[in-house]
Parts: sequence; structure tokens; C-alpha cells
Amino acid sequence: MLSFTSCEKESAGDRMTLATAIENSIKTEMLNQWYPSAVDSVHGGFLSTFTFDWRPTGSQDKMIVTQARHTWSCAKASLLYPDNPVFLKSAEHGFTFLRDVMWDKEFGGFFNLVNRSGQPLQEMKTAYGNAFGIYALSAYYEATRDTSALRLVKEAFAWLEQYSHDRRQKGYYQHLDRDGKVMVRPDTIESMAEIGLKDQNSSIHLLEAFTALYQIWPDSLVKERLQEMLFLIRDTMVNDKGYLVLFFQPDWTPVSFRESSIDVIEKHHNLDHVSFGHDVETAYLMLEASHVLGIKSDVKTQRIAKKMIDHALDNGWDYSAGGFYDEGYYFKDSIDIFILRDTKNWWAQAEGLNTLLLMAELYPQDEHDYFEKFKILWKYIDTNLIDHEYGDWFAGGLDKQPEMKSALKGHIWKGNYHQFRSLSNCVKMLRGQKS
Repeated sequence: MLSFTSCEKESAGDRMTLATAIENSIKTEMLNQWYPSAVDSVHGGFLSTFTFDWRPTGSQDKMIVTQARHTWSCAKASLLYPDNPVFLKSAEHGFTFLRDVMWDKEFGGFFNLVNRSGQPLQEMKTAYGNAFGIYALSAYYEATRDTSALRLVKEAFAWLEQYSHDRRQKGYYQHLDRDGKVMVRPDTIESMAEIGLKDQNSSIHLLEAFTALYQIWPDSLVKERLQEMLFLIRDTMVNDKGYLVLFFQPDWTPVSFRESSIDVIEKHHNLDHVSFGHDVETAYLMLEASHVLGIKSDVKTQRIAKKMIDHALDNGWDYSAGGFYDEGYYFKDSIDIFILRDTKNWWAQAEGLNTLLLMAELYPQDEHDYFEKFKILWKYIDTNLIDHEYGDWFAGGLDKQPEMKSALKGHIWKGNYHQFRSLSNCVKMLRGQKS
């Protein structure tokens, strides 16, 4: 985590009050609910799916992303709260499942999806999933110094290097066959499929993973790939307006349907829109990577990160209730953005909270008043996202989606990684702690 001087305009008492409230929520409304309840003591790893009131439900298939995120959360929690043995024990449990079940012992790389007992359900592997495997293993090694975790994370990095990395045009291919062969697009760009394209989402999480990996294994190639991803994201994936292009051809030509009809734009919605949540998350991840790389006075990364946050605030912030909207779009011949989805998913608000506080530390006198926005967003989260009755967060803000109150509390795409990382980072920044 980054550490900067405190915002001079805010009293120490105000910041400590916020830090205490946020940490109390971490301890009593999040981690205590997930662990050890999510630990699958029968088949290993973590249970994925829970009802709103924390009853396990469904088939409990296990995705590498969820399993890795839970392992990461437990490892980090064990460092923050070493007096609670549940976290380290759960992290060890998660690592064992990653090593013995999710890792493909024949071809290498992490399986994307297995059933509850660990039988693979998909031949496909992804750079995104393997990035989270690296992220989790790095955190687990940081917490335990278990050399078997270090060996496996080196294997995972080498697997991505051999099969997913594009040596000629840089970056990483997302979709691979079980043996590591890059999957190609089935037809033309008119396909709605993501296969064969490069994308921002796997790229930003590779950046995140390599940032963590470099801190526990300062290898020269890891540093080279970390720099590569930082500069690709900053200089190529972020466009002139200050938001991320979602998908690219292998040669980094942006995928856009802006010049097409409304029907075509809607058909390819998953490939082309403005994702405010990814923008605010990426601003933080770029600054974190630059910090870990030791780039002194990195004015360019700070400038572009700020531009991304300001674009999200100017175009995707709810100025009446607070919170970041989910999606927008710049239609042809329009200079203004259109909000496609005014819902407010949980992970975007979590990432926004962390990044707004970071911007307040960097730019305490800015006209956007980032600290005030941070406080507004925390109030929004406390009111509309945190389930004060059953624990953890609803998947979407209740002001826009009241039905989320009875929706699944956990599934293969929803654990606690976003909200735990954000809140724990915020506590440290508010208290002026270094890490």
C-alpha cells in the first residue's frame, strides 16, 4: 500500500473516528462472517455460494479467481490480525487447494473452474485466473515464508511467460487451451466473443499480481513485465478522455462500435463501454505499481491516474446520493457521456473508496475535494451496501437495487477481496501507517 502525508485540512480526530468505524466493520461485519464459514472442510478450498443469510447453496463449483481471492484475504488478514489463528489456518487451507487441486500438474497453469470435489469443468485457462493465483501465492508467501509457495508462484509466472505473453506486441493473451495454446477468434470482430482479444481487465490484474510478486521475489524479468504492464495500461489502454478502453486487437487497435448503429452497440455492449469501477481501480493499481517499482517523481503516472478519477467523478458520480455508476457510453456525435447503467455494484464502490482517499492524500487542495467525496462514499456504503444484519456487503447499492437485499451474498464472482483490500488500505491511510 502507498503512504503519503495526511490531508492537512482534516483533523486527526475526524480521521481516527473514520478509521475506527471502518476497522470495526472489517472485523465484525466481514471477516468474521466469511471465515471459517467459507472453509470447505470436506473437499478443500472455499465454498463459493451463499444465500443472503449465509446458508451454503448450489453446486459449489470452485473458480480459480474465488479460491485465490479467499486465500489472499486470509493471508493478508493473518498479517493484520495475528492474534486470530483462524486467518492463517484458512490461508494454509486455501494454499493447499491451489497447489494440489487448482494447479494442472500435467500441463501447468491453474484450471479455471472445477467442481466442488476438484474435477476440472473447463479445459480453458485464463491469464486473469492465473494472475490471481500469483497474487494469492505472493500474499501467502509473505505471511508464511513457505518455500513451497514461492516455488509454485515462480512456476505460475513462468507458465504465463511461456504461453500467454506476447513477445512481439507486448501484453498477454487472456484465453488459452489447457496445454497453453492461445485461443484465436472464431470469426471476425463482429463476434460478441472476447476470445482472441487483449483486454484491460486481465491486464490490470496482471499488473496487480506482478506488483505483489515483485515484492516477494525481486527478479529482473518480473520487474521488466511489471514495467511493461504499467506502461501499456497507462499509455495505451487509457484513452485521451481518461477512461480505459476495454478490448483490443492483438496489435493494440482499440475495439470500438461507436460508429455503428444502436443495435450493434447494444449487441457488443460487453466489449465496449465506460466502466467507472475499473477506471478508479486501475488508477490505484498504477500508482501502487509505480511506487513498488521505485519510480521517483512519477509525474506522468500520477497525472493520468488523476485524470481517470476526475473523469469518473465528472461523468459517473451520483451527486445526489453518492457512489459511482456502473457504466456509461460516448455515442457518435455526442461530446457528453450517456449513463447506460446507473446501478452501483459493490466492488466499484469499494475500489472508489480506496482511490478517493489516496487522491485526497496526493491532492489535498484539489477542487474535486477528494476527502469529502471519500466521506460521502463511505456513508453511501454504510447505508446502502453493508448488511448490518447478516454481514458483508450486498452485491449492489440498495438505493438502485433494493432486491439485492435478498440476493446471493457470495458466488464465484463475489467474495470479499475488493471490500477487504479497500477498507484495510483506508484504515492504514487514515492512521498514517506505512506498509
